[in-house]
Amino acid sequence: MKEAIDRICKELEELRASTQKEAEEARIRFLGKKGEITALMEQFRTVAPELKREYGQKLNELKKTALARIEELKSAAEEAAQDLAPKEDLTMPGDAFPLGSRHPVSIVRQQIVDIFRKFGYDVAEGPEIEDDYHVFEALNFPPNHPAREMQDTFFVSTGHVNPLLLRTHTSSVQVRTMETQPLPIRVVCPGRVFRNEAISARAHCIFHQVEGLYIDKNVTFADLKQAILLFAREMFGPETEIRMRPSYFPFTEPSAEVDVSCNICHGKGCNICKGTGWLEIMGCGMVDPNVLKASGIDPEVYSGFAFGMGVERIAMLKWQVNDLRHYFENDMRFLQEFATATEV
Repeated sequence: MKEAIDRICKELEELRASTQKEAEEARIRFLGKKGEITALMEQFRTVAPELKREYGQKLNELKKTALARIEELKSAAEEAAQDLAPKEDLTMPGDAFPLGSRHPVSIVRQQIVDIFRKFGYDVAEGPEIEDDYHVFEALNFPPNHPAREMQDTFFVSTGHVNPLLLRTHTSSVQVRTMETQPLPIRVVCPGRVFRNEAISARAHCIFHQVEGLYIDKNVTFADLKQAILLFAREMFGPETEIRMRPSYFPFTEPSAEVDVSCNICHGKGCNICKGTGWLEIMGCGMVDPNVLKASGIDPEVYSGFAFGMGVERIAMLKWQVNDLRHYFENDMRFLQEFATATEV
């Protein structure tokens, strides 16, 4: 027993523990139910009576030494863990991350939609990959018609009667609406469109449109003009004026281009409006009777008007942005300028 006590004393002197777990494992090894010191306590019963006093004292001292050494190791391990812990006060609030903002194109698109919703228009959407019929033929673009060259198209599949393509305008949504919804119809169709154009400050191969359609009995060009005037004043200010210039679109007759008075110089002429006092914003017209017939609507009973505008174009005029490419470059400095531009 004396040799066992001396051996354990030496082991306790050399004992090391770098973590609380290792210190606890040492306690179990020496002082647990099956520990080495516990086993010596059990053997003490067999010691001769004349030796019990001597070995009893040694066992008690050994147990006290073991307890003290293990507590010392636990304290050292706890201090080492605290030294490795972060020095910052983790209960304090962290630094605030800068919040993102909506994209200027999304802001303007939503503003346009909200304005027409106030006028009683619903919102209609459709697929970006469309067939030739809904993009061209149903809109009075006969096969091989020269008017198809007005829009350079990305085709997805060719070689069959009704090829698939990336829609060149959201007018295809208007066709699907006329085919499926009961009359009268009053909708705006926001969405992304695609045209095979060279990218420049004034043009892009991807852009966004909002088109509108109103079909009912006795709809006139005067109704169209009034709707556009109300929209322009909601978007650009109550003093805004509009003018309509004759134009051509295969799906409307008569057709017009719409200009608004420059909200920078108020019609006096500046570099934004190129000295004219006017800024072009959209095309419009009365729905061609052939378009109504293609969707199963009787042009002798119903009439309607349609209009379409580029969202990027409206955003450029509203915020005087001189390069369309800014909207697609994801420059955080540019986008941050619109962090608070959420009101109409």
